[in-house]
Amino acid sequence: MFEFTDAVLLARIQFAFTVSFHFLFPAFTIGLASFLAVLNGLWLWTKDSKYLDLFRYWIKIFALAFAMGVVSGIVMSYQFGTNWSVFSDRAGPVIGGPMAYEVLSAFFLEAGFLGIMLFGRERVGPTLHMIACMAVAAGTAASAFWILSVNSWMHTPAGFEIDPETGQFLPTDFWQVIFNPSFPYRLAHTVTAAYLTTAFVVGGVAALHLLKGRARNAKVSPATRTMFSMAMWMATVFAPVQVFLGDLHGLNTLEHQPVKVMAMEGHFKSYPGGAPLYLFGIPNQDEQRLDYAVGIPKLSSLILKHELNAPLAGLDTVPRDEQPPVAIVFWSFRIMVAIGFGMLGIGLWSLWARMRGRLYDHPLLHRAALLMTPSGLIAVLAGWFTTEVGRQPYTIYGYLRTSDSAAPLDAAAVGASLVAFVIVYFAVFGAGTYYILRLMGRPPMQSEPSVAEEMDSPIRTAGITPAQQLTMKSNRNRISGD
Repeated sequence: MFEFTDAVLLARIQFAFTVSFHFLFPAFTIGLASFLAVLNGLWLWTKDSKYLDLFRYWIKIFALAFAMGVVSGIVMSYQFGTNWSVFSDRAGPVIGGPMAYEVLSAFFLEAGFLGIMLFGRERVGPTLHMIACMAVAAGTAASAFWILSVNSWMHTPAGFEIDPETGQFLPTDFWQVIFNPSFPYRLAHTVTAAYLTTAFVVGGVAALHLLKGRARNAKVSPATRTMFSMAMWMATVFAPVQVFLGDLHGLNTLEHQPVKVMAMEGHFKSYPGGAPLYLFGIPNQDEQRLDYAVGIPKLSSLILKHELNAPLAGLDTVPRDEQPPVAIVFWSFRIMVAIGFGMLGIGLWSLWARMRGRLYDHPLLHRAALLMTPSGLIAVLAGWFTTEVGRQPYTIYGYLRTSDSAAPLDAAAVGASLVAFVIVYFAVFGAGTYYILRLMGRPPMQSEPSVAEEMDSPIRTAGITPAQQLTMKSNRNRISGD
């Protein structure tokens, strides 16, 4: 089946599939962990039960998404030793340390305090439980820090030397490795994207229940209204910040990876007197032109160089074997930008509705927010495709080609594992995602049950003996019967 297929291409497809599947979960849980910490803090400060109800509602979803993110992430680390063993051997001395720190600091922090966050409210007291919530939120952010540092180094490598005998990349300055030229921009852009992803998922779920309540002429709970309000505040504040960060990131990319920007802009030829911003077009890489192009004259030069007539080089200055797949980069970039401005529009629209006192009584806004529920997930994937495909044909930009990074495996072996991943991922993670959607399909209840109550209380893992559990169940049955 795979005899005549390129093994490197199959390995790239496999890694793209697994990393895309994995990245959806951290993109959601990074923001959701912080949202839960804020909700718990508001509950402790105000003692308003709606914050506790929202905390209990979303922590069940968080636990499932976190678990699926961990499991899907483990698979990726194995691929470094199988499909990409040459890359691991060459780059291991540099990237091994930061990836180990991610496990030792971020993952241990998350895993160590997650159980207390889920089950410990009544057992450790409010102060320690709040510390656990903050620790999990800090752990998710720290995980993003280390992973993005490694990935950014692959885009803008710094602080290393190459061993002339082994060809290995050896670190010479740890701080330059970590804080490489693109890292601060990519960290800020990605973490803000994660917060916006969470905001639009939370806002979309709230909008769904606001619309359902309106259709049934039923009273919507204060928790649902608060959920929508907080999500729209996030969209209003962070969407314009993300546009600004995206501009800074783009300027940094132009400085260090100009070929990627050429592909993003669809500039097959150079423009000595100001480059247009192409809104639409069909990249024709074989003929090195943009077909059916629709653009605004000189706007690309104004955005990238802050001058209308600033010259911009095109792909005609780059050898064919140094060019990335332009069509993927061109379209994924436009999808990301379009969604970003859509988020900005929803945020401003919600601010207008809030100022008019119609935030909870504006069905058109609620439908738009519901439609935008998956927008953050789509945008982070589009941004990831833009970044990673735009780096091709390199894994370590300018130094190590992708074709030289793959393990010497047959296409049949890589293809068989790819098929297995596709089947298992859609079965296992499809079931988990379906259950998450079912949880989101019902609104938060007044006196929302905790995770322990939903599970009918853990037995030994939380220190409850079987006899105690039977007594608690008997008491609950007696009370409900009375």
